[in-house]
Amino acid sequence: MTDSPTASFDRIRGDHTGLSFPVHAEAFREAGAEFLTRAFRAFGAIAADNAVTRVTRLEHCPGGSTGAKLFLDVEYARPEPGLHRELFVKFSRDFADERRDRQRWEMRPEAPFAALCRRPGFPIRVPAPYFADFESGTGTGLLVTERIAYGRDGIEPHRRKCLDHLTMSDPLPHYRQVVTSLARLCATHKSGRLSPDIDALFPFDPVTGSADPIRYDEAGLLQELDLCFDFARRAPQLLPAELRTPEFHARMARDAFRIRRHEREIQRYLTGNPDLVALCHWNAHIDNCFFRRDAADELHCGFIDWGRVGQITFGSILWGALSAAHHDIWDHHIDDLLALFAREYHAGGGPEVSKEEVEFHLTLHMAAMGVARVLAFPEVVHFRLPECVDAAGPLDEMFLGVDPARNSLHIYTAFLKFWKRQDFGAALDRLLDE
Repeated sequence: MTDSPTASFDRIRGDHTGLSFPVHAEAFREAGAEFLTRAFRAFGAIAADNAVTRVTRLEHCPGGSTGAKLFLDVEYARPEPGLHRELFVKFSRDFADERRDRQRWEMRPEAPFAALCRRPGFPIRVPAPYFADFESGTGTGLLVTERIAYGRDGIEPHRRKCLDHLTMSDPLPHYRQVVTSLARLCATHKSGRLSPDIDALFPFDPVTGSADPIRYDEAGLLQELDLCFDFARRAPQLLPAELRTPEFHARMARDAFRIRRHEREIQRYLTGNPDLVALCHWNAHIDNCFFRRDAADELHCGFIDWGRVGQITFGSILWGALSAAHHDIWDHHIDDLLALFAREYHAGGGPEVSKEEVEFHLTLHMAAMGVARVLAFPEVVHFRLPECVDAAGPLDEMFLGVDPARNSLHIYTAFLKFWKRQDFGAALDRLLDE
């Protein structure tokens, strides 16, 4: 097993624990149980008189967009309450894939977050962390956590993104739990119960913590809009009729240029109210969730993959969680979910904010984020699946095996529907008036 043929080093000393840890799979195999014992003790995951006695499984884990990953099974000298034998290993680096290796900095905040999760009273379920460290000079990190047993031990099966229509008869209860859990984490942070040093550990960056900057000049934006309109003409069966009309396309063009022109005012609003910024997951799509039912059949939600975790705006949180949700969620339940988020945020100790404030924040976030990023999604769909123009519709089976095309089409459609419903231009007018 090797995923690091070009690695120039095998171990590095972490910034947080001071331990020297292995940086790729072969070095991890060589480090073995002796390293795991020292690492788990240092992180507080096992008692000082306990030990990892044997590694019984170490296999490559496929998938993901960042560093190399492994399945790890271990045995301990003695059992402890809550101790897991089936573990998951993630490296920040993938020395065999330059594209994936460039994403290594996403683990930088994940290491202190793993330590934060071990504190008593952490409000939501995450995979139990056993070790995490990161070396900032090279962007090299290691994370070892509990492995979520999807489809076993009361955990529901894993769900792929943008396939709710195939995997859930009623997605609403699951998204209610997603929104509730995210709001509780935000509330615990803002109440001061999470940690007194959140701002030092996870300083808010108004650039990375909000909607992406719009990088188009006017000519580039016009070109992108033309590609959107051409996509609607070439594959009309992939979009609802109300999103293909000349009237809506004219509104899109008019609004998009105004959003670009007033981007500074939008971002100042999005990042200007600390009550609408909190430590949270930025990509809580259904594929980064796990669900279980307790003895009373009550549904609970947890989250995996905390790369890039930090303080972000509420618009970023809600768009990141709901943009891939079933269209029924956006068509019929978004108001209730936003009200639920506001209620749970305040009930958990966060500031009192109204459903209308949360909705307005999400609307302007989507306006800026959409112009910056989502207008390019039709290009992604066509590039990844050129034959999409011949699909029977957005649920055609040809999309099942091409995740980037399916996800981009689904999210683009949800985005356009919300644009039409909320009227981004009117929301901008309100912002400028205020």
